[in-house]
Amino acid sequence: MTQDIARIRAFVQVFDAGGFSAAARQHGRSKALLSKYVTDLEDYLGVRLMNRTTRKLSLTEAGEAYYREASGLLQQLDDLDATISDQTTEPRGLLRVSAPRNFGESTLSPAIFDYLKKHPKVSLDLRLEDRYVDLVDEGIDVALRISTMADSSLIARKIADMHVVTGASPDLLEKVGRPSHPEDLRHLPCIIDVNLQGQSNWRFTEDGKTISVPVNGPVRVNSPLAARQAAVMGLGFVTLPSYLADPVVARGELVPVLKEFLPTGQTLQAVYPHRRHLAGKVRALIDHLVDWFAVHPIT
Repeated sequence: MTQDIARIRAFVQVFDAGGFSAAARQHGRSKALLSKYVTDLEDYLGVRLMNRTTRKLSLTEAGEAYYREASGLLQQLDDLDATISDQTTEPRGLLRVSAPRNFGESTLSPAIFDYLKKHPKVSLDLRLEDRYVDLVDEGIDVALRISTMADSSLIARKIADMHVVTGASPDLLEKVGRPSHPEDLRHLPCIIDVNLQGQSNWRFTEDGKTISVPVNGPVRVNSPLAARQAAVMGLGFVTLPSYLADPVVARGELVPVLKEFLPTGQTLQAVYPHRRHLAGKVRALIDHLVDWFAVHPIT
């Protein structure tokens, strides 16, 4: 049975690598052994699986069908091995994490560094940037995102509830008045953070329904911290996540408005590629973050 799996794995590895020489280099096996395994598999099945030439390797029709099933079976075996291993070993290895810059700097970093203290065999590559990151293309294990829903091609787990604050400086409110309804913002100066979902279409709720209000103003910026500073200096109304708004609200530099219309349902989510098996280091991190933010809620 072990030798049968070795033959099947050799066939899949050779096709994935694009040839016997490449597969031998990638997997530390001899080209002759891989060739023997594939030939033995073809002899056992009584059918040719690969067309071999000096320039190119391709699958026969039978080979394509066999490859689809065989690669899936090998993945299931690998997932099973990894699952059992993860249950009995400490998280280890390189963990690549993506998160929004300001959230990562102000709120996430204490939580994730506490995880590293508990799991010293894990090393971290933390990427803080305000852009959409393609997890698969960029090799990211898990991304922390603030959203109402996840990308359908990814798996998501809720970490914590999030809240937003809309507000303005006391000087601006004295000058233009306090809005009583979100629609009032159409005619008032607003600071546009282009990283905000919807950008210049701000979302509110009324009677259980979402309303979208187009806003405009003197500043467009791709940084929530810069947007906060512009609002504090009286240049316009701003919508911020609560973890950035709360410090300036506490100091009286920003006054919340339209509280009864602010949307709910935003969450901090851990998202990761759709795989059968979730690596132990990733699962341990997500569990840790859920526990951390239960004790340290994002206000």
